[in-house]
Amino acid sequence: MKKYIKLACLLFPIVGFQAQNIPAPKQAKATLIMNGTAHLGNGEVVENCAIGFKDGKLTLVADARLIRLDMTAYENVIDASGKHVYPGFIAPNSTIGLVEIDAVRASDDEKEIGSFTPNVRSIIAYNSESKIIETARINGVLMAQVAPRGGRITGTSSIVQLDSWTWEDAVVKQDDGIHLNFPTTFRRSGWWAEPGTIEANKDYIKQVDELNTFINKSKAYLSETPKEKNLVYESMKGLFDGSQILYINANEEKQIIDAIRVGKDNGIKKMVIIGGYQADKVAGLLKSNQISVLIGRTHSLPNLDQDDIDQPFKLAKILTDSGIVVGLENSGDMERMNTRNLPFQAGTTVTYGLTKEQALQTITLNTAKILGVENQCGSLEVGKDATLFISDGDALDMRTNKLTKAFIQGRDIPLESHQTKLYKKYKDKYNQ
Repeated sequence: MKKYIKLACLLFPIVGFQAQNIPAPKQAKATLIMNGTAHLGNGEVVENCAIGFKDGKLTLVADARLIRLDMTAYENVIDASGKHVYPGFIAPNSTIGLVEIDAVRASDDEKEIGSFTPNVRSIIAYNSESKIIETARINGVLMAQVAPRGGRITGTSSIVQLDSWTWEDAVVKQDDGIHLNFPTTFRRSGWWAEPGTIEANKDYIKQVDELNTFINKSKAYLSETPKEKNLVYESMKGLFDGSQILYINANEEKQIIDAIRVGKDNGIKKMVIIGGYQADKVAGLLKSNQISVLIGRTHSLPNLDQDDIDQPFKLAKILTDSGIVVGLENSGDMERMNTRNLPFQAGTTVTYGLTKEQALQTITLNTAKILGVENQCGSLEVGKDATLFISDGDALDMRTNKLTKAFIQGRDIPLESHQTKLYKKYKDKYNQ
C-alpha cells in the first residue's frame, strides 16, 4: 500500500471531486420520524413508529400509539406514513474506498507485497471521496468494514461510516481485526466460464506450518522485551489479548477445522469465518467455539459440481437454525460496485427459509455483533448512532428499495450519485 499512497492521494481528489457529494453537516435539529413501519434490526417490527434522534444519537424508539409525545421537543418532523424505516446496512469484508478504477493502478490500493503483513492498515488508504460509495448509500448501505487483500495474513481492517471528508472522519472502529487467507486444500485452474481441473494442494501442510511458525514467533516476540522493534510481530498483539478479531477466509470443511485448531492452539481469543461455503458441515464445531460466519456472496453458483444449485442461497438458513450468528459479505468479482446489491442478497435468503427480519439481521445487528460494534450501531435502539434510512417499500427487494431519506450519525445525507446526476441531466434534456 505504501508504494502507491502518494500517487493515489494526488489522483483521488481529482477523480472524486467531480461527483462527490459534500459530506452532510452535523445534525443541528432534533428530528422525529412518525407513522412509518420500523424494522429495528433486532427482529422486532414497530407499526406507526416514533423515532427521535438528537446530536447524532437515537433518543426515542417507540410505537406512537402507546406513548405521549412532546412535539415541541422536535424541530424537524418527518411523516413516513406508508413507508419503512431501517437501520443502516453494513458491508463487512469490503474493499470499497480502496480501489476506484481497476485499470488505473494508482487508484488500486487494496493489498501490499508480502505473505505476512498484519501491520498493513487498510484505513490509511481509504478514499472517502470514492464515487462508488454514493452508489452503495442509495440502496441503504451506510457503513462498511474496509479490509485489505493479498498474501497469507493480509493486514488490518477498520469499520467506517460512508459520509466523511477524510478517513479520520469516517472511522467508527479503528483496526478492529486482522485478516487471514487460510491455505486451501486444492487448487482450481481456469475461470468461471471455462473451468479447469481441480488438483490437490501438495503444499498445504507446509503452508499451514509456515502460518503456525509465524504466529509462534509473534507470541515469542511479545512475551519478552525485544532488543529490536519488529512492527510486524507487534501488530499481532491484539489477537492474543482479545482486543482484535482474527477474520479467517476459509470455505472448505477441512480448512475451517484446521483454521479453528490453529487459532485455539495459539491462544487466539476471537475468530470469525469469512466465506464459510461448507460451514454447515462443521456447524457444531463453530457453535461450540462461539465462532460466527460472514457468508460469502449468496448470488453465486455452487463451488462444486456435486452441490445443490441452491446451496449458496440456503446456507444462511441452515447456519441460523444451527444457532450460529450469521452475516453476509460480498467479496469476489466486481465486489465494490456490487456493494449496492447487499440488501438484495439478504432478500434472497428469505426465499430460501429466513424470515424477513432474520434476513435483515444478517446485514444489520448480526454483522454489528460479529464486528464488535453492536453497542453503537446495527439496530434502532435508544443510545445508538442515528444511522438509518426511510424507504418507500421493502428494502430487501430491488423493486421497492427506494430511499427517500438517509441519515448517518444524525446527518441528513444526500441521495445522489454520478448515475442519478446523469439520469437527471439527460431526462431534462429529452423532456424539453
